[in-house]
Order: sequence, then C-alpha cells, then structure tokens
Amino acid sequence: MFEVLVYVYENYWQGDACPELPRLGRKLSAAGFDAEEIQDALVWLEGLNIAAQGTQISFENAAPTEAAESSEASVHHSANSAFTPQSANSLRIYSVAEQVHLGAESLGFVSFLEASGVLPPHMREIVIDRAMAAPGDPVTLDDLKIIVLMVYWSFGEEPDALILDELCDDTEFRLGH
Repeated sequence: MFEVLVYVYENYWQGDACPELPRLGRKLSAAGFDAEEIQDALVWLEGLNIAAQGTQISFENAAPTEAAESSEASVHHSANSAFTPQSANSLRIYSVAEQVHLGAESLGFVSFLEASGVLPPHMREIVIDRAMAAPGDPVTLDDLKIIVLMVYWSFGEEPDALILDELCDDTEFRLGH
C-alpha cells in the first residue's frame, strides 16, 4: 500500500491535481500496481480525504477570532468532528492501542515534529488516525514518514525544507557529529 501512496504523492504532488478515487484506481492499475494494494490505498486515501475536508470545513466556518485560535486546534474522533482550542499546557495522551500500533520510534518522531513546530495538533490527529488505519504492528518509521507527507499533501501544503529532508532522507546511514 505504501508504494502506491508514494506513487500518488510523487505523481500528483499538488493534491488538487489528483483525480477522483475511481479514476485514480484505474490509473494505478495501468501503472502496474496490484489490485489489492490499490484497493487498500484507495480506502486509506478516502479516510484521509474525509479527515482533511472535515478539518478545512471546520476552519472555514470558524469566526475570525475563532479561526486564529483554531490554528492550535485538535481533532476529536467522533461522528461530528469538532475543534476545540488546545491549551499551550495540554498534553496528548496516547491510548494503549495507539502505543502498540505506532511503537516508540514512530511516537517519538511525531513528538519531534510537534516540538519542532511543524506538525500542528489538528494535523497530528490526522497522522495518528491514518497511522492507526495502516498495516503493520508497529508501523515502521519509514511508513509513518509517508503518512506525514500524505497528510501535508491532503492539505495542499509542503513541509519546511528541513523537515521535508527529514521525511525523505534515509537516516539509517547518517553519522551524528
């Protein structure tokens, strides 16, 4: 599934240029991807589209003073996704299921992105949601990086150059100074 997601990211780097999911499925099939991988990726992308659209609609409907507060908003998982401002002193507690499925390395990376100021709470929640919908137990760090890229992609944003380097660079053989 992640190979399909990388292909979508690379070929439709502007999220709005991506065709509707049925047409995308045909294009992916023509590109030679396995039908099961395509189906898994399309289901995953549909969940991503729903989450991103729900976030954008909520921000658009917020009053001007609420919109400024909403930049620090977090997503609550319910049928009616609602945004509430996140206090600067708030703390995200991960459920046992999230800890098991994401693993320490992926959770540490999410924490790093948050601390760097490049992953706002509403995007963090979508990353966690989509990671929970991804295969693997735990989700590998490389797969989580693809998920983060896809979340940025769904918002039509490109991460900061240094963060993009961190997301795309293979750090396995990097030497620390």
